[in-house]
Amino acid sequence: MHSKTQEKPYECKQCGKAFRCGSHLQKHGRTHTGEKPYECRQCGKAFRCTSDLQRHEKTHTDDKPYGCKQCGKGFRCASQLQIHERTHSGEKPHECKECGKVFKYFSSLRIHERTHTGEKPHECKQCGKAFRYFSSLNIHERTHTGDKPYECKVCGKAFTCSSSIRYHERTHTGEKPYQCKHCGKAFISNYIRYHERTHTGEKPYQCKHCGKAFIRASSCREHERTHTINI
Repeated sequence: MHSKTQEKPYECKQCGKAFRCGSHLQKHGRTHTGEKPYECRQCGKAFRCTSDLQRHEKTHTDDKPYGCKQCGKGFRCASQLQIHERTHSGEKPHECKECGKVFKYFSSLRIHERTHTGEKPHECKQCGKAFRYFSSLNIHERTHTGDKPYECKVCGKAFTCSSSIRYHERTHTGEKPYQCKHCGKAFISNYIRYHERTHTGEKPYQCKHCGKAFIRASSCREHERTHTINI
């Protein structure tokens, strides 16, 4: 019986994640460095690996031989059609082994799993703060540059990310598109996710020290600090 290190002998020095072969480690390493050595000849867009570049290059051709029987939308490859068909069927074949939550896409499951493992592969070069999502790192970096590209047309207030301006604009319009299925209460933002957990009792964020569970990740992080303070 092989040990885990024998099965995956190539380990990332940045985050400790292990891989079966060196090429996979090399590809993973680019999530930390941001290196994108493969460039599209058509538009110049760069990618971390050749498979991503090849997939992208198909967007420049009009050939879409795989058609959805439900809505007629065409796709360049069978796997894209298969993923699209789940929007009609509601199928969610990818289940989290930790909490049982299900997802339509494997990529969504992988990202979700970081809420359990605590993995934060995207690190800010300015201050060292790490993030689960590359998009979160991009938004964070604007706190260093001062860049606020999203401006409210009503009052002129500027924001670092598009979601913040959407929620802000609803303070002008009064729109509350997120309604709780349990009590009917409406919300400006997707804070409704946390609210609905007060009805379901779901507490997906668990303290690594004592096992206490929380509705929100921020509450769990705040609680975990009480353990480090007491040490």
